[in-house]
Amino acid sequence: MTNVSSFRHLDELQPWNDRQHLLECIAATVETPDVMTFTFKSDRDGWFRYLPGQFVTLELPVTPDDPVMRTYTLSSSPSRPFAVAVTVKAQATSIGTRWMFENVRPGSKLKAFGPLGDFSFVRHPGAKYLFISAGSGVTPMMSMTRWFADCAPGTDVAFVHCARKPEDILFRAELQALSAQMPNLSLGFIVEGHGPHNAWHGLRGRIDASMLPLLASDFRERTVFCCGPEPFMRGVRGLLEAAGFPMGQYHEESFQPAAAPAAEELAIRAGGGTDGEQASASATVSFTMAGKQALCPPGQTILQTARKAGVRIGAACEGGICGTCRVMKVSGQVEMNHQGGILDEEVDEGYILACCSRPIGDVAIEA
Repeated sequence: MTNVSSFRHLDELQPWNDRQHLLECIAATVETPDVMTFTFKSDRDGWFRYLPGQFVTLELPVTPDDPVMRTYTLSSSPSRPFAVAVTVKAQATSIGTRWMFENVRPGSKLKAFGPLGDFSFVRHPGAKYLFISAGSGVTPMMSMTRWFADCAPGTDVAFVHCARKPEDILFRAELQALSAQMPNLSLGFIVEGHGPHNAWHGLRGRIDASMLPLLASDFRERTVFCCGPEPFMRGVRGLLEAAGFPMGQYHEESFQPAAAPAAEELAIRAGGGTDGEQASASATVSFTMAGKQALCPPGQTILQTARKAGVRIGAACEGGICGTCRVMKVSGQVEMNHQGGILDEEVDEGYILACCSRPIGDVAIEA
């Protein structure tokens, strides 16, 4: 019999905070030989708030003195807020993900940053949606679809997923079950090939102009979310552009570095001039915890300067997206060109992202 007194009142629980709490693994599930789902709870009583489709960055202690940072999209839904899950694929050259496969089990605790990210229907709402994914790029689509199933089951979603073989289609059984409770969820699976012992009667090859109308005849009227390897997303972009799709309705999960402002512009903002005067615009960056100072030439980031000075600041995407390199700016001004990896309230508190922040004059950083 369940001990009712063991359940705490929900209003006593606090949301998970990446500055104070760790993630504790409660399940490690094998999806395919090279894909696993890791489910976590807070190491303290708490719940998770995030947008469907966002990601977290995990600090993995592959070696005691030099942990690696890996960014993974959450496959779970915030409609079930007491646990989060990442579904990860280990490539042949993977370091961090292979370490997770071999070491993370129920009871393991990991430091994490986030959740963050702009890849969500909450940020880009539409009347109806087309999800296009390949490989482990299905994870943000699953997060959003699971949320729709729980909270808005009438949502019109055309879900297209591409895989190498039928057995590589992640979450196939769950998606088919969800389609029974979501009347406007249509599924389309495409495989590149299949073995003699695995019958396949669906679409084969790679997604192209002839397949797209079969999967979603009204695709031009939908808001598109695309996630997968960069060549795959590039192909989908080209396909949609050629078909006359309104690209303002296209969104993709991208971890490309943020574009840097021109060095000349930064030099002028810092009080220097052009060409011959740029050297005088170099700024001094003080790392207060390490007790070090370093010269930062125009155009160089705080993170690059820290590395040259031997000051360690954790970083993963290095594109202003994941938030791993968040540090406190003690004094001075910076030009920060991020892509959603930091919250407005964190900026108000004085935090910056070292990977995409460039000093305008001398600055001091708590690192």
